[in-house]
Amino acid sequence: MTQRIFDTHLHIIDPAHPLVENNGFMPGPFTVDDYQRRIDGLGIKGGAVVSGSFQAFDQGYLIDALKALGPNYVGVTQVPGDTSDTRILELHEAGVRAVRFNVARGGSANLDDIDRLARRVHDLAGWHAEVYIDARTIDESLSRRIAALPAASIDHLGMHEDGLSNLLRLVEQGVKVKATGFGRVELDPAATVRAIDATDPTALMVGTDLPSTRALRPFRDEDLALIVDALPADRVADVFWNNAASFYLGA
Repeated sequence: MTQRIFDTHLHIIDPAHPLVENNGFMPGPFTVDDYQRRIDGLGIKGGAVVSGSFQAFDQGYLIDALKALGPNYVGVTQVPGDTSDTRILELHEAGVRAVRFNVARGGSANLDDIDRLARRVHDLAGWHAEVYIDARTIDESLSRRIAALPAASIDHLGMHEDGLSNLLRLVEQGVKVKATGFGRVELDPAATVRAIDATDPTALMVGTDLPSTRALRPFRDEDLALIVDALPADRVADVFWNNAASFYLGA
């Protein structure tokens, strides 16, 4: 592709750092070098390295990955609710810009911490919150909690077609959404992308979800082409770069 891309969702799995079995799953390696080889020619010029459930609260791999990838890459980490202000600021200096709540698979701070922790890291370091959740499970109470956060995003298009109405209610209230993980969702990606972009043109951001651990199929280059085809031509630059660069880099 010739369009510049900010990859809002990628995982680096470096066996030099601790891994934790999650629901019987242990991933294989996917290093910075592996990632860079895989994206060659796609136009990816920045991105967000996201902590997986199998990395629990380890930060070593993330700090090393951000050093190797360069200044257009940021970290999305998992931290326990009692993480000190000093540690949060250290992680910010290393390039972390968001805290992740992995509701779908666990391994992160408990969802009960979402208000307190998400607000604290935003006030302290300007971080936003990222929520990996099946949108079908977002009831009215949780929807209000997520929408009331200072800044938040939802992973993988909310996962399921039956959760789209819940997702769009959040989009109407300023929550961002990642168009990622097409090999793990149960919905029509093109129709969902169009609905989100029509609801809020600043909401939608793309990503590869590499290396697509536990997905029914891995990321394909055609997933990005699908998004291009689903959008009017004048919306592509915002969805592929501008929305995410504003959200993650303040650019």
